[in-house]
Amino acid sequence: MTTTALTHIAGLVTNDPSLGDGTPIGLIQDATVVIDGDRIAWVGESSKAPATDNAFDAGGRAAVPGFVDSHSHLVFAGDRTQEFNARMSGRPYSAGGIRTTVAATRAATDAELSANVARYLAEALRQGTTTQETKSGYGLTVHDEARALRIAREQTEETTYLGAHIVAPDPAYATDPAAYVALVTGEMLDACAPHARWIDVFCEQGAFDGDQARAILTAGRAKGLHPRVHANQLSYGPGVQLAVELDAASADHCTHLTDADIDALAQGRTVATLLPGAEFSTRAAWPDARRLLDAGATVALSTDCNPGSSFTSSMPFCIALAVRDMGMTPDEAVWSATAGGAAALRRTDIGRITPGARADIALLDAPSHVHLAYRPGVPLVSEVWRAGTRVVVQA
Repeated sequence: MTTTALTHIAGLVTNDPSLGDGTPIGLIQDATVVIDGDRIAWVGESSKAPATDNAFDAGGRAAVPGFVDSHSHLVFAGDRTQEFNARMSGRPYSAGGIRTTVAATRAATDAELSANVARYLAEALRQGTTTQETKSGYGLTVHDEARALRIAREQTEETTYLGAHIVAPDPAYATDPAAYVALVTGEMLDACAPHARWIDVFCEQGAFDGDQARAILTAGRAKGLHPRVHANQLSYGPGVQLAVELDAASADHCTHLTDADIDALAQGRTVATLLPGAEFSTRAAWPDARRLLDAGATVALSTDCNPGSSFTSSMPFCIALAVRDMGMTPDEAVWSATAGGAAALRRTDIGRITPGARADIALLDAPSHVHLAYRPGVPLVSEVWRAGTRVVVQA
């Protein structure tokens, strides 16, 4: 293998305090990163860098770990432009929400769904996202949930079975949600488990209650899938406590939290994943990241990219929202979008730039990572390396 040095990095976010300034983001000024194959081999000040086979001059730009987007819904067809327009215009809209996307997704071909996933993954990569989780949840039949996960698994290793998104909008289940839970925990789970790493449930009024969610997650865990939970997005409820009880990797949304919920997150391993794109797109109340961070909870940021409530693939945009509206500092937001996302996926090989980690690096057309919040909406990501390969090149 050949080695390559990325030199003259103005400010390097390593997320390793032992390598940098002692803060959680482990910042190194005038830094060099050495890549060997698909791994980071050396990190430090440029004046101390070892000799390498090749060199790439960063030219005084900043670098951060590739973003880790730990919550998205990319396997779908159609969009919900009219719904969004009505919501933002203050007009009533009576279309079916998630059910609209379910109908379009069921009608789409495998090739159409696969092309959509590829397009959104490429869009995210151009913005610095090098690891992407995505879910099923817009099929809600055995066939459609299994094919969604099969299609997703062809393009990302982080796939989540979300048959329990809502009760399927089919006449057989309209008055018998218990029958749908039985399907989700039985035949559908059997068909989906081979294509998934995770199992998720929307634990919320109008979706699945605490007992139903526990049954679904427990069944998934028995099949080797680890739990995640859509928790406490629209109202106070049992989702966060259930996530911590079952050692779920993440409780996602976390908008409506009691003191007991925050204490549980602070004392357990479950990551609180915040999804500011959803609040932006629905004009809902912002999650209070400051309250979680001050309590000692681990926080991740993610896009929640989906056609209904957060149609963005931009982690930099979510970083800016978190700093502006959720009480996070720029350092905390960048950490949460990288190392926090890795923690939400129970990964130690991504989300940081340290020897042994996978060589996922985003180079910014700016001298500091702070510009991600300081210059919202500006396409600052100029180069991206994923697993040691330069996959995005500045035009």
